Amino acid sequence: MAVTQENVAVHDGRRHTAQEIAARLRERIRDGRLRPGDRLPTQAALAGEFGVERGTVRQALRVLHEDGLLTHVTKGSPPRVAGPAVPPADAPQPVMVGLAPRLAHAFTAPRVRVDAACLTAETLMLALGEPLRMIHEGRIRPESIDVRILLPSRDINLAFPVPVEQHGDGDPDPVHRRWLAMRNAQGHVLRHNLQSLRASHGVDVRVSFRALPFTPPVKLYLLNGSEALIAYYMLARREEPTDAGPLPTYDVRATESLLFSFDRGAGRRDASFVEESQKWFDALWETITRDLTLS
Repeated sequence: MAVTQENVAVHDGRRHTAQEIAARLRERIRDGRLRPGDRLPTQAALAGEFGVERGTVRQALRVLHEDGLLTHVTKGSPPRVAGPAVPPADAPQPVMVGLAPRLAHAFTAPRVRVDAACLTAETLMLALGEPLRMIHEGRIRPESIDVRILLPSRDINLAFPVPVEQHGDGDPDPVHRRWLAMRNAQGHVLRHNLQSLRASHGVDVRVSFRALPFTPPVKLYLLNGSEALIAYYMLARREEPTDAGPLPTYDVRATESLLFSFDRGAGRRDASFVEESQKWFDALWETITRDLTLS
């Protein structure tokens, strides 16, 4: 960029460029002084603060807009700080890549509701790290968080993960034992991380689990009643580590499945899918499932 009187000015004994102003504003967004949805000061106010011409301010705002940090950068009202980036609904991504930003976006709502039906809480536990970090940084501040999770019961014969060959010798299934330990540990961590927000930030948090009497063939996430995210569990033969050595097992790599998004505001088709998915989840929650205690 060429250096001109418009984009460089002397203020408080030093020269300020559009890039430097953008860096100052970027830091305010990152440290929570400017939160998602906040309006920036007017161009005149920013020009006065930094001692530059308005053209320099406009260049700084364009830089932040190109970085995805600002929206509504026009000559009219001041721009707003953008919310968390959400991947396009028509571009499915691996669950671990796609879920975190969508959860972060959902957590910008004052009242957050997350419903999930899955084999374990592993993906949800990991993906919640992004919105939790944003809360601790002061970038978002939900008033309440209500999370309901459906997980398979410990008492059923899982469809997967299972050993390729069932010996039927009466010994406890090591694959089932490992799945159960993971289900319980991940659920405990997820609940602890969310409920800690009560003490640290005064957020009203509720986390509930219920036990499914079957193995879910898909994982489903419902966010604030407005978005449904679904991924298929893809089975494959794998080697499960056990004390006796590798055990051939039919299992899934849940975090690598592709996540498909349906948004209530994207048209009648998507709205119907979100509505029916919520009805399906609510019906399971209220009928054939039972309270699940994590051991």
